[in-house]
Amino acid sequence: MTENAQQQPTAPSTELPTQYAPADVEGPLYESWVERGYFAADAKSDKPAYTIVIPPPNVTGSLHLGHAFQHTLMDALTRRKRMQGFESLWLPGMDHAGIATQNKVEQQLAEEGKSRHDLGREEFVERVWQWKEEYGGKILGQMRRLGDGVDWDRERFTMDEGLSKAVQTIFKKLYDDELIYRAERIINWCPRCLTAISDIEVEYQEDDGELVSIKYGEGDETLVVATTRAETMLGDTAVAVHPDDERYRHLVGKRIKLPLTNRTIPVVADTHVDPEFGTGAVKVTPAHDPNDFAIGQRHGLESITVMDERAVITVHGPFEGLDRFEARSAIVAALRSQGRIVAEKRPYVHSVGHCSRCKTTIEPRLSMQWWVKVGPLAKAAGDAVRDGRVKIHPEDMSKRYFDWVDNMHDWCISRQLWWGHRIPVWYGPEGEVVCVGPDEEPPGTEAEGWKQDTDVLDTWFSSGLWPFSTLGWPEQTADLRKFYPTDVLLTGHDIIFFWVARMMMFGLYAMDGEVPFRTIALTGLVRDERGKKMSKSFGNVVDPLDWMDKYGSDAVRFTLARGANPGTDVPIGEDWVQASRNFANKIWNATRFALMNGATVEGPLPAPSEMSATDRWILSRLNKTVAEVDAFYDDFQFAKLSDSLYHFAWDEVFDWYVELSKTTFQAGGRGAEVSQRVLGEVLDVTLKLLHPVVPFVTDTLWTTLTGGESVVIADWPADSGFRDEAAEREIETLQSVITEVRRFRADQGLQPGQRVPARLTLDGTALAPHEAAIRQLLRLQPEGDAFAATATLPVAGATVALDLSGTIDVAAERKRLAKDLAAAEKEKAQATGKLGNEAFLAKAPDNVVEKIRTRLAKADEDIARIQAQLDRLPQA
Repeated sequence: MTENAQQQPTAPSTELPTQYAPADVEGPLYESWVERGYFAADAKSDKPAYTIVIPPPNVTGSLHLGHAFQHTLMDALTRRKRMQGFESLWLPGMDHAGIATQNKVEQQLAEEGKSRHDLGREEFVERVWQWKEEYGGKILGQMRRLGDGVDWDRERFTMDEGLSKAVQTIFKKLYDDELIYRAERIINWCPRCLTAISDIEVEYQEDDGELVSIKYGEGDETLVVATTRAETMLGDTAVAVHPDDERYRHLVGKRIKLPLTNRTIPVVADTHVDPEFGTGAVKVTPAHDPNDFAIGQRHGLESITVMDERAVITVHGPFEGLDRFEARSAIVAALRSQGRIVAEKRPYVHSVGHCSRCKTTIEPRLSMQWWVKVGPLAKAAGDAVRDGRVKIHPEDMSKRYFDWVDNMHDWCISRQLWWGHRIPVWYGPEGEVVCVGPDEEPPGTEAEGWKQDTDVLDTWFSSGLWPFSTLGWPEQTADLRKFYPTDVLLTGHDIIFFWVARMMMFGLYAMDGEVPFRTIALTGLVRDERGKKMSKSFGNVVDPLDWMDKYGSDAVRFTLARGANPGTDVPIGEDWVQASRNFANKIWNATRFALMNGATVEGPLPAPSEMSATDRWILSRLNKTVAEVDAFYDDFQFAKLSDSLYHFAWDEVFDWYVELSKTTFQAGGRGAEVSQRVLGEVLDVTLKLLHPVVPFVTDTLWTTLTGGESVVIADWPADSGFRDEAAEREIETLQSVITEVRRFRADQGLQPGQRVPARLTLDGTALAPHEAAIRQLLRLQPEGDAFAATATLPVAGATVALDLSGTIDVAAERKRLAKDLAAAEKEKAQATGKLGNEAFLAKAPDNVVEKIRTRLAKADEDIARIQAQLDRLPQA
């Protein structure tokens, strides 16, 4: 294995501190990586490019476990590709988070007794920039704690000058292509944030409400409608029934009295109405319900807005000035006093939309907004996945993607905020509407009667440009030529709708059909150890920095990676992080032992003919592990590759190879020299394989072992093709002997370090060369003159005879085993009885019957095991 040409080797060290202290290592080590430019990508390089753009976290945010999870996986991908010789770019940045950031600054102003209107737009926006510089970007420092190998020199922000130019450019292009338009439609309105929000920013939850049935009309011309929002009746402009509903056919086309008003409204026939639901008649409020708006459009109904932007009633009369919820109670009371209430149901549990930012109940509202005509854009986004230009992993997640892009509604992109990209449209004194590009001057001044649109664009509009705007688009930069399209978008399956589809639409549109990324790798969500969603209300939210402080960043990273099965949620608990910390300690201690015993990477590997079977076995297993890890990386199987590395490193290298090599090292000579070189090779490769997931401990150990500059820029291991199946079978046999004798010792109650006289009969087996290792690992001392075998174990063609006289209390052991045997036989009798009862089998569920069969099989195994232990005991 040769290192990257940049490596400046120094003499390897043979010393390591007795304990690994992550807090002392991680911070300084990370800064040294950054200072040396390891993560800086070169657009002029002739290496093949590998690019990931980070899903931009909100400028208001801090690192949570979801971030730590995805960042660990992205870092692993880019670190490996860098080691494989790619010009690897992982590009960082932040989202300006329009609503969230404006809310933060408005809260500050409120503490000062001010509002944004006291400052005016320009001064308020300047205040937001000041807040961003002082408080924003906390997450960037936390990313360094985690070990993110991002190119900090390319850090971007969605409100940067370059990205703002990209936003204005694509808005102008879409506008000129008639893919952006302005129209009055029903939108989701937040009365707290005072802005429109998109459908996917509405969170639905089951709320306790009320269902009130109200009689409309007079005399014989009446019908009953039911509503959960009685306050909206002030804006009703029709009642709709199904055209085939005989109950109301005589009323269709007539006008009926609308209670509490001096108006009459028509009864219209519309197929949207379900005649089987409720009374089969529905009130129609076109200005306050999307379905009603559609009915109103079909029948030419008037749209009457009855609330202002704060959801306060504006209709002249007794309810004017009331909040919507106050008005609801007052209107129901007024209707009740007039005998108009037919039925009332409380509580009535139903699904209600809430603002995802502030949790306020959303109010559907008729409003003039800007929209993207998504039809052709969404079709292109769907086609790119269908024709294989973009692959979604895991593949079964494609259905969710298609469900979204194939049924996408036009996207409301305007927000009634001051912080964000202001819509580049000017309105003239004579009704002119002019869209201005980034290199164009406004058509006129305010003094001449020209005014710019006051709205800003949805934050997701700018983040939809992220894969190419961050690389310099609309300019044809060296970065754009080198690193676009990006290779992998790794993100949670929960934002397919928010972000992934929009990047696909804008990327294909802006880049003339070139996809923004070749693979979409979707992850699950991080949950607690019981699989429960993490929530402040549940009290199970974990700050990953607390775990990093306690166990180290490597432990947190390895725990997250080991749970990362594609597309499925990731349970995580502190015990698992502690186990990963133990793994890091195991790597440290094993490498320290190896260095103390002469492990080296100097010189070529000896020829296989010079190696012991143990050496050939571990090298064969090493190369298989390299191939396995590569395959798992290519399939985004982070859990499997982490598990493979864990078991190879801990079980095969540290627990078996290192232990089996101790006798070789003690013996000295050429055999020891060969094993020292093999152990150095195995550790060199293993540390490289582990590095992308656990970067800190591996770099510390690798540089000590090899004298190389850093494993960050070392060459990724390649499978040499070396295999030795015979050596693997031989060591597997050796392992089976040691494992079986260890199990017997434990069954007899012997302490792990207790030495026992033994006679080994290994003649004619492949185990003969391993006698010294067997005796050392099993604590077996040579047989003496008084040796008398009290137990004989035939294993894998060999025989191990043990003299246990004087080491255990045979009578007490027989008594204990007899008790265990009786319990197992009782369990078997109970299970057999139930399985033999036809009446029980006829009634019991299949899973219950299967559990009893499992219990019976387990009882049989226990009986056989305990009986064998009794048979092996010496006679009292």
